[in-house]
Amino acid sequence: MSDTLRDQLLKAGLVTKKQATQVEQKQHRQQYRQAKGQKTPQTDEQRAAAARAQAAKVARDRELNRERAARAEAKARHAEIRQLIDRNRLPPLEGEQFDYFNFVAGKKIRRIALNPELRARLTRGELSIVRHEGRSALVPAEVAERIRERDERVVIAFSEESATADENDPYKDFVVPDDLRW
Repeated sequence: MSDTLRDQLLKAGLVTKKQATQVEQKQHRQQYRQAKGQKTPQTDEQRAAAARAQAAKVARDRELNRERAARAEAKARHAEIRQLIDRNRLPPLEGEQFDYFNFVAGKKIRRIALNPELRARLTRGELSIVRHEGRSALVPAEVAERIRERDERVVIAFSEESATADENDPYKDFVVPDDLRW
């Protein structure tokens, strides 16, 4: 009695082996289609959780793209500044008679070599000092403005004397000459 229904029908001669095989294949196909097509029903909570997770992923991706674009833009600005400085800086002084001009960059005092002509042009505002990638350079004022548009921290602010002097200053009547050297 351990025979399956198929075997019993075959022994009784009610079906042929070919018919039994066809029926088996048909049943297997139906089971396969049902298993593949049938999905577990989702509850409203599961759908809402999936939607929240998808929205969080989209927001995270958007933020990552924004950061990536900001880094690429900063890198491009950095390259533009370097190119402007390299193309327009005045060549360093060699062998000529020159003095050092001290200026404040950040919290440190830096110096750059100038001859009297360059010092005069710097005080008139025709030249500006820029500090980029740890190096200082002199560039024309027009180029310094273009650099300032890209990054204000690169151009060293140099002003002769502020227009508004303190009225209570006891030394306001005594002008210090700009060519005074120590």
